[in-house]
Amino acid sequence: MSKTYYGLITAILILCHSLSSYAQQLTGYVHDTDGKPVENATVRLEGNKSGTKTATDGKFELQMPTAKSKLSIRAIGYISLQQNIDHNTYKSGTIFTLEKDNHSLDEVVVSGTLKEVSKLESPIPVEVYSAKFFRSNPAPTIFESLQNINGVRPQINCSICNTGDIHINGLEGPYTMVLIDGMPIVSGLSTVYGLNGIPQALIERVEIVKGPASTLYGSEAVGGLINVITKAPSNAPLFSLEAFGTTWQEYNLDLGGKFNVGSAQSLLGVNYFNYSNPIDKNNDNFTDVTLQDRLSIFNKWNFARKDNKTFSIAGRYVYEDRWGGEMQWNRKYRGGKEVYAESIYTKRWELMGIYDLPGSENFSLSVSANGHNQNSYYGETPYMADQRIFFGQLTWNKTLKNHDLLTGLAYRYTYYDDNTPATDETSHTHLPGLFVQDEITLHPQHKLLLGARYDYNSIHGSIVSPRGNYKWNSKDKSQVLRVGIGNGYRVANVFTEDHAALTGARDVEFEEDLKPETSWNGNINYVKKFYADNGSVFAIDASAFYTYFTNKIIPDYETDVKKIIYSNLDGHAVSKGISLNLDWAHHSGLKAMIGGTLMDVYSEENDIREWQMLTEKFMGTWTIGYKIKPIGLSIDYTGNVIGPMRLPVLTHDDYIDPRPDKSKAFSIQNIQLTKHFKNGFEVFGGVKNLLNWTPTKGLPFLISRAHDPFENIEDDSLPPFDPNYVYGPNQGIRGFLGVRYNLFR
Repeated sequence: MSKTYYGLITAILILCHSLSSYAQQLTGYVHDTDGKPVENATVRLEGNKSGTKTATDGKFELQMPTAKSKLSIRAIGYISLQQNIDHNTYKSGTIFTLEKDNHSLDEVVVSGTLKEVSKLESPIPVEVYSAKFFRSNPAPTIFESLQNINGVRPQINCSICNTGDIHINGLEGPYTMVLIDGMPIVSGLSTVYGLNGIPQALIERVEIVKGPASTLYGSEAVGGLINVITKAPSNAPLFSLEAFGTTWQEYNLDLGGKFNVGSAQSLLGVNYFNYSNPIDKNNDNFTDVTLQDRLSIFNKWNFARKDNKTFSIAGRYVYEDRWGGEMQWNRKYRGGKEVYAESIYTKRWELMGIYDLPGSENFSLSVSANGHNQNSYYGETPYMADQRIFFGQLTWNKTLKNHDLLTGLAYRYTYYDDNTPATDETSHTHLPGLFVQDEITLHPQHKLLLGARYDYNSIHGSIVSPRGNYKWNSKDKSQVLRVGIGNGYRVANVFTEDHAALTGARDVEFEEDLKPETSWNGNINYVKKFYADNGSVFAIDASAFYTYFTNKIIPDYETDVKKIIYSNLDGHAVSKGISLNLDWAHHSGLKAMIGGTLMDVYSEENDIREWQMLTEKFMGTWTIGYKIKPIGLSIDYTGNVIGPMRLPVLTHDDYIDPRPDKSKAFSIQNIQLTKHFKNGFEVFGGVKNLLNWTPTKGLPFLISRAHDPFENIEDDSLPPFDPNYVYGPNQGIRGFLGVRYNLFR
């Protein structure tokens, strides 16, 4: 044979061998549940010690097994995945989806120490909840979304306008600081009205610290803090949409997107919520749920710098028009004495930014400002308020051997004015402060955090807030023990914090000039994580807490049914309890998060102990999900159970309130089905409040004197008009249906 013939045969054999080798390659992609590639995930076949890592686009290649085998995929921050592989039926390019481990010990958190640190290394216990966690029970506001977090409870404070606040471990909303991207945005007036309208499509995660954080964050962080962290533009979808409606004719729309302008990246989000369908199922001629029309716009910019340091600015604007009241009310009755309603117009703007100073040292400047204007009528009683807050903080972070030092200068200016008799003149409060924190690594398994803050309030003078925390972890880092003690303080303004003071249903009386509240808190936290050979993960998170208050301000509803009397407690108050969270996730797609908290919150004055109003003795929450991967269907069952509370009844010589002074335990439960499509499109629907519970169950009425809210009938045997007897959402069973879409490229 000729050389040409032999050369041709050789080339054909080489080509056949190459094609055979290529055919024996197992190729695929690893993505997260948002459709984003997962880089550096470990991929291997059962029985094979060698494996491979995924590339930046999530792609991997392995030698195709000659028989049926099991593919294992692991990545930090995700639940491990195992899937059977059949070489005869496997399709090249298959996408494998990893579920995020919502309580991973390796997650990065910032809320506990003002620095980016892994959750495992943080001496402060920080709970982290991803955006996916909140999708298991979609809601139009962060306020409602938090109902399935153990130890955290949204509290409805008014049965007419449905305003509320967020309780942590039994402490009312004003004791909780709410931040956006670490900036103290939500406070004062917005404790009651500003928790709505944060576009959920832009939320990356929510971090929660239970216990005082005044050392780093100052006043209002007595009970804890909630830090809403938005997505970085680089990690956000190119476009996102979430829209849903309910059978009560509530409609919610979330839009998000990102774009580049030169070297800057921008993230834009819009939220719109509308409910315009008055419903009165309990037949008291008052709306069961407040009518709302709300628009919120959020914009965030990240600027690229040559030194790779941070420069980010963001802003948010919220407009809300809400009213609740008699069914025949319309705008022509606003502020009049013919038809009762509580009508609230809110305009709110927020600006925030962070800039790392150039140079070799770690200096960072954070600033925020917000304005809150409220135009409201409670029947014929006007409440017109204007609040502006400016906050600035310069921090310096320095590592010296085993010491990680953080120190900073802070300044907060608060302007407040309203038309109430308690505010005779405009209030200007200046609050400069200095804090220092030292995180000491005693040993790879032992850390000690010491910190203190000094503030000078222009009205109340000097305030010092120290704290100390200790952390131990096992060698394999599967166990963590944290012990902490700290001091907190709070300067109160009842008209910005307590809706009951605004309703006009009662006269407000101050027995004295209110002094700042102070508290001492101790807590112990233990975390244990178990990893099974089959890829499932089980975690236990247990805590005990104790907070002791002096000068606590507790509204007195009972001395005179026509008044709310405010004064500092001449004694002490205590909030104590234990909580337990159990998390379990299985590679099959089944996962569960179950938690419970037992607490005792009371005040003691003149040797008389009194259970705090509107505070439960126990609560429990659960989120149970199962994903049927072959058909792309998820099932989520969420719920909570809330124990009995003491309620503000109206009783005097001529009238005995037929409503009970203690509620019964209740439960809100929800179920949802979600169909996932490969192009990033999802359809979800389900039922909220499956048990159809409302606070009116078994009660003669919810609103006292609903037939005569302006008290035109002169009869001492009748109770006064009072809408404050409420402890849970007055909205029964309803269905919902929605769509969700994320485009990443």
